[in-house]
Amino acid sequence: MDRRETAALLAYIGRLDPRTIRTDPGEARDQLAQWHELLGNEDDDVPMATTHGWDARVVARRHIRTSSYPILPADVARPWEKYRRDRLARHSDPTPPVDPDDQAAWTAALVATRRAVAAGTAQPAQARAITTGRDGIDPKLKARLRAIGSCIPPAARASLAPYRPARAAREAAVAQGLPDALSVRCEWCLAQPGEPCRRRRIGPDDGARGTTPRATPHPGRLDLAASQQAQQTEQAQQPAVA
Repeated sequence: MDRRETAALLAYIGRLDPRTIRTDPGEARDQLAQWHELLGNEDDDVPMATTHGWDARVVARRHIRTSSYPILPADVARPWEKYRRDRLARHSDPTPPVDPDDQAAWTAALVATRRAVAAGTAQPAQARAITTGRDGIDPKLKARLRAIGSCIPPAARASLAPYRPARAAREAAVAQGLPDALSVRCEWCLAQPGEPCRRRRIGPDDGARGTTPRATPHPGRLDLAASQQAQQTEQAQQPAVA
């Protein structure tokens, strides 16, 4: 803020807190010089207000309302620094509209954008997401997934099958319309939903010595999944009661 804006801020503060008013001309001049030095420095200027949420008068009024101590320039400068940090933390550098081979112009464009965001004259540029929280998956991404059927290309899925046999068997069963055994808990090996069944090795003392993953689920788990699938199908086919 310039000297006139600093004087206007002091006058506003004086109306809210008469303790800050200086009646002696010399003291008033020194007070204005002090505030302007701390808030109006060209290297770290604190503006009176910006178009994006900053207003020094709001900060001063909040301090006077919540603190019993007279306001100081630091009580305005500290919130301004926090305002700058918060905006820069939410900013993702967009691609500058300059020739990427011109390193000087590229750097200058990035610096200018960051300074505008920090100064409150431009909104932070946030990174674009492929999905939106309210409307679900982006239509372009949805169409792409519908075209390929999965986020993993078929060739890559086939190459990975030997290294994850349980997953490959599960996908093959679902593709054939069979029940998804891994959607339920296995009552034999106690594998949780989504986890493959495990083969227990029994020692001479009838104690379990260790477990290894199975490529196929236990038969009891298949039966339980088939039973649940049948129940869900039967419930879906029942007419709704008015």
